[in-house]
Amino acid sequence: MIKIQEADKVFQTKNGAVHALDHVSLEVEKGDIFGVIGYSGAGKSTLIRLVNRLETPDTGKVFIDGVDLSALNEKELRKQRKEIGMVFQQFNLLENQTVFHNIAIPLLLEHSDKSVINKRVQELLSFVELENKSDVYVSQLSGGQKQRIGIARALATNPKILLCDEATSALDPKTTESILQLLQKINKELGITILLITHEMNVIKKICNKVAVMKEGKVIEQGETIKVFSKPQEAMTKDFVRTVINSEIPETIVEQIHPDAPVVKLTFFGENATQALVSKINKEFDVNTTILFASVNELQGTILGIIILQLQGEKAETDRAYSFLQTQDVEVERIVIAHD
Repeated sequence: MIKIQEADKVFQTKNGAVHALDHVSLEVEKGDIFGVIGYSGAGKSTLIRLVNRLETPDTGKVFIDGVDLSALNEKELRKQRKEIGMVFQQFNLLENQTVFHNIAIPLLLEHSDKSVINKRVQELLSFVELENKSDVYVSQLSGGQKQRIGIARALATNPKILLCDEATSALDPKTTESILQLLQKINKELGITILLITHEMNVIKKICNKVAVMKEGKVIEQGETIKVFSKPQEAMTKDFVRTVINSEIPETIVEQIHPDAPVVKLTFFGENATQALVSKINKEFDVNTTILFASVNELQGTILGIIILQLQGEKAETDRAYSFLQTQDVEVERIVIAHD
């Protein structure tokens, strides 16, 4: 659906050249909710603007459904953009116009028939659950309602792709939750592929099936969200994941860990009976297990569980128990505990 291939972008500023994108490649498949996360200045906004050619790469290619955007003339580009909706952080609505007019803008620009516009606007108002706001001026709406109108406007031309540029950053947590639910509804019921950028890992956790992590213009890690969350590779990714999924042993417990007893982290997916597995270790091996930390999280409807335990006993027995764990349906990682 969306393929960005070795995209490079440099902006010239009064303070010198800024390398916004450094040979970035990623692929968004049809039906994805693909999240791009990174700190301010990572290149996220530049990346998303490549997809509707508001920016063009200095080198590299951007393809939509196999079509090279750089090869399109103005007329072809206008046609392509009808299939791409855009949702903004600050809504970008006309405050002194009604809700109806704001949603209708893309259709008015196409010179659509009045009856077509009326029907489409009413459909969209119903979809975003603001049926009674048609004649209300945008300035009278709450932030969440404004974003719903911004989303409705982005859907006016029946796009295949929805781009979301920090769509929840200006909203409170409760409103953010409702907007994320709306984006999921758009993806599931309308079959629209979503590419969103954010600096909030909780947004990625709640709705994205895939994620890319950006730093200083580069994609430093990407993949299925559940895999990236369960086993992040890069230090920055680990920092992001830590904000929503805790897997750290509390300091007070670290002080009580026996220095010679191995500590093991078990990561499991779905409904794996990990507690039963721990019980089995205690029965079949001459070891005692102490659970140091445990957490259960839900990602994309899949359970991600983490248990950190200590195996106490003779080395030969703890080694046998560790080898047994490696044959089970869990990811096993040995953790080295630093003692002062």
